Amino acid sequence: MFVTQAFTWFNAAMRRKRGERKGASFWNKEYSRGAHLALSTAPSEDLQKFMRWLERADPYIQLPKDARIADLGCGNGRNLIYLAKEYGYTGTGYDISGEAVQQAERLAQNLPCTFTALGLSEKTSLPDNSQDLVLDMMASHVLTEAERSAHLLEVIRILKPGGWFFYKTFLLDGDLNAKRLLRDHPADEPGSYIHPKMGVLEHVFTEKEIRNMLESDFSIHRILKSHRHLKNGRAHKRRSVTVYAQKLG
Repeated sequence: MFVTQAFTWFNAAMRRKRGERKGASFWNKEYSRGAHLALSTAPSEDLQKFMRWLERADPYIQLPKDARIADLGCGNGRNLIYLAKEYGYTGTGYDISGEAVQQAERLAQNLPCTFTALGLSEKTSLPDNSQDLVLDMMASHVLTEAERSAHLLEVIRILKPGGWFFYKTFLLDGDLNAKRLLRDHPADEPGSYIHPKMGVLEHVFTEKEIRNMLESDFSIHRILKSHRHLKNGRAHKRRSVTVYAQKLG
């Protein structure tokens, strides 16, 4: 029994490592050549909207002036750079792509931001209960179910009680394009597919799934869904959902 379990664990670990290498290779190419995605250095409009909402909120839930922010899947650092420039916050960014991290370091010169190449399902070096805001913006949907669980545990570990989790991901509800991808290019886990052009796994969430995932550890203040994107009556762009979640104290 022990030998069988050890062999199963070893195989799973090797699959994770192969997946991480493939993911890192893909994103390094994207950040060096931009073959599939339009990569911007401007901050996310959804994050700016969240910050405006926080500024209007009750003072007891606002970020402190010396807030520390972690961006898990930071890409070229554009959102941490925005928060450092506009609010003076200290940022720590992690991304699987070494190329993205190098770009972030160049863009963030003289700002209180640091960046490290690290997979999303891996544990960071940040202390427990140390971050006022954690960002996961169109990042962890590329993980398997087990990896997403590990990633969420890390978010919970590093967030302070009362700290914020700003989460943006793909939404399945009402998205014909996503349903077609799940039908035609299924992965070996429910709700996931292999992207036909990029060759990477992507998971697409229902609102119910997101609530079930977060509600035991977070108070969900807002869930904002993008509109259905149609062109000539057909699905044109993917739907997304943005969540403002506050860690329970």
